[in-house]
Amino acid sequence: MDFNKNFFENVYELVKKVPKGKVVTYGEIAREIGNKRMARQVGWALHVNPEPGVIPCHRVVNRFGKLSSAFAFGGVNRQAELLRAEGVEVEDDMVDLKRYGYYF
Repeated sequence: MDFNKNFFENVYELVKKVPKGKVVTYGEIAREIGNKRMARQVGWALHVNPEPGVIPCHRVVNRFGKLSSAFAFGGVNRQAELLRAEGVEVEDDMVDLKRYGYYF
């Protein structure tokens, strides 16, 4: 982690590392940055994603694998659509973290 960057920049840097067909949790990103209690701030950073086509925020889910009901770029249906296009199975707005989870 680059401690010369601000929190949001570190979030974006990590999300860019999540490969297609995988998902990561808000908490995993917060933990990797150094404060596991900042999962909500990770969500806020992704909500104001400055580069939607470059920073794949659709690959971030909650700790249970649930998609975001407030997905910033079109709602939960759009997030599911983007994940399915990458080969991720989504059922009832959930992703199997054991199968699709990515860990840094």
